[in-house]
Formats: sequence, structure tokens, C-alpha cells
Amino acid sequence: MRSLLSLLRFAPLFAWLLTLAPTAFAQEQVVVEDATFPTQLEEQGQSYRLIGSGLFRYLMWDAYAGAYYQASGSPEPAPQSDVPRRLELHYFHAIEAEDFAKVTEDTLRDNLGNEAYQQLRQDVEAFGRQYRDVVPGDRYTLSWDGETLRLALNDETLFDANDLALANALFSIWLGDEPLGDDFRDALLGR
Repeated sequence: MRSLLSLLRFAPLFAWLLTLAPTAFAQEQVVVEDATFPTQLEEQGQSYRLIGSGLFRYLMWDAYAGAYYQASGSPEPAPQSDVPRRLELHYFHAIEAEDFAKVTEDTLRDNLGNEAYQQLRQDVEAFGRQYRDVVPGDRYTLSWDGETLRLALNDETLFDANDLALANALFSIWLGDEPLGDDFRDALLGR
């Protein structure tokens, strides 16, 4: 009986600790619409921390959710640098591979100007040929680990190259001075 009374005395403490569990879990991930992103992750021995996340809207549709990460301990945000970084995009609608390639080429041509674009054109086209169609729930990841640019769809590598100039150009689509969406860029950069 005495041990039961001792346990009951700690019941409020146990109840309080149980209320903290969802809070602790929520701090380990962020949710944007139906997409969940961890606040910390590790890939190929590199630790990354979440800088920001957001929702990209096209006209009146929620097109995709995104999360931008950088190597732990690096200056932030630094999306146009040699800092290891990654961008994850979680899609809510089906999109064809050809549409990804066209938007990539058009946006980079606009962002870089014709001369700079022409210097990267063959690399951009090679990158664009690796896109695949997506369905709701698919996730593209664009990453630069300090040496290699990588594009993956649902964790399957589709493209890799040792090309910092191409990496910076591709990250500029969402995180540069003229991104696809200013509000989305600002959310990804934690502004």
C-alpha cells in the first residue's frame, strides 16, 4: 500500500512528462501541409540542420512543400556558396519530367543571363534529361556535399557531378535573387 501511495505522489510529474513528449517530437521535425521534414539529418557522414521550410503555391494550388538544410556549423544561410547544403521538395501534384526540364532551363536562362547560361547550357540540359515524372508524395532532393552535386528522387540518385557552378545555378532557382517565388525563398532561408 505504501509503495502505491508513493507512486501516486509522482502521478502529476508523470502526467506532465507525458505532455512534453509531443513537444519534443515536434521539435525534431516540421510539418508543411502533409509533408514532414526532420530538423536534423545526416547524409554520407555530413550533418545538416534545417534552415527553413515553406509551401510553394502556383496560382491557387499548393504545388509542393520544401525544406532547406545546410551543414551544421556553417554560416547561414549560404545557398550560393561552397557550403554543403540540400533542398528537399515534396510534391502534392503529378508533374511530368519535361515540365521540370523546361522550367529549369527557362528559369536559369532568366536568372543567369544569356552569356552565363550558355556556359552552363550543356550541363543544364544533361541535368534536365535526368528528371522523372512525379506523383503526389514524391520527393526530389538537390544536394551539394562540398564536392558533388546530386539530384535524387525518393532517395534514388538520378544525377551527380562535381560542378559547383551548376550547383549554385540550380539552387538559385529557389534560393537566388530571382527565385520562382520570393515568399517561398524567404521561408526556406528562415526569414
